[in-house]
Amino acid sequence: MCGNEALAEAAIVAGCDAYFGYPITPQNEITAYMSERMPQEGRVFVQSESELAAINMVFGAAATGKRAMTSSSSPGISLMQEGISYLAGAELPAVVVNVMRGGPGLGNIAPSQADYFQATRGGGHGDYRTIVLGPSSVQELADCMPLAFDLADQYRMTVMVLADGILGQMMEPVMLDPKPRRQLPPKPWALTGMKDRRQNIVRSLYLADGALEELNNRLMAKYQQIQEHEVLCEEYRVEDAEIVIVAYGIAARIVRAAVDQARDEGIAAGMIRPITLWPFPSNQIGAAAETFRMVLTVEMSCGQMVEDVKLAVAGKCPVLLHGRPGGGVPTDDEVLDRIRQMTIRAGAA
Repeated sequence: MCGNEALAEAAIVAGCDAYFGYPITPQNEITAYMSERMPQEGRVFVQSESELAAINMVFGAAATGKRAMTSSSSPGISLMQEGISYLAGAELPAVVVNVMRGGPGLGNIAPSQADYFQATRGGGHGDYRTIVLGPSSVQELADCMPLAFDLADQYRMTVMVLADGILGQMMEPVMLDPKPRRQLPPKPWALTGMKDRRQNIVRSLYLADGALEELNNRLMAKYQQIQEHEVLCEEYRVEDAEIVIVAYGIAARIVRAAVDQARDEGIAAGMIRPITLWPFPSNQIGAAAETFRMVLTVEMSCGQMVEDVKLAVAGKCPVLLHGRPGGGVPTDDEVLDRIRQMTIRAGAA
């Protein structure tokens, strides 16, 4: 299956009750797939009139306690930011998939990782976060979907799956067996009718003195808990590495090939791949940086994740960037050349 179709089917297997979306390349296969499969399962599919409508339909479905999702690509996700902020304010669970393309503006339809800031910093207004997952294969993209719905329900917040145009379009074998599930809390807050119980109110407007401050403090406490318990990352050949590359998503697959080639040349290279982009594996990278001589960040942007890497490394060693913006995709030869250059520089240091 292609990545877009695999994640769509995985969402259905994960129990997605309602999908709302508006077409945009390179994620159109998700909307097309859901338009056929969701009605077959007796579930809700709506092609909305806009991305703004789609995210607010997600809000409505999530308020009833149903598992709701939407998908789009970079410009469409920008249009959804108001709704995502409202979801955060109302503490509603939702899954949003962003199959990134080149920007800014309408940009192009080539793959990109330039929405890292938007995804990991919340994107909209107010003090809030979204959990962000950055898969690097079609299988991992599919595996992310049940995890995304579970995390959304557990913490009552938006979980964003951050893919790119290559990952969405590429075809790989994939297993869609249901994954082990978390023990999830009930949803007594959901709007399911008030017979025999008090009225539930879902809102993101808090006008009473101190009420919004209380909400924000509760959100921050929840985010702290997520940072402590939900970090995921992969370490590859880092045990004796002197030069370590940090990359996520499709860029990490390119880096993995470059690391193997560097090892063949006798260069002690390794890779750390963040799987959760928020919460970011700062402690893991920071601890490992005690033994590294240099760190290289490879990403398909002018350099966004590199800022989090520098914060994690905290000056323990130099952090360099190899970025390809605007739809550019780094090659393993490019990355290998940077590793060779860093080897010379480290040797001269």
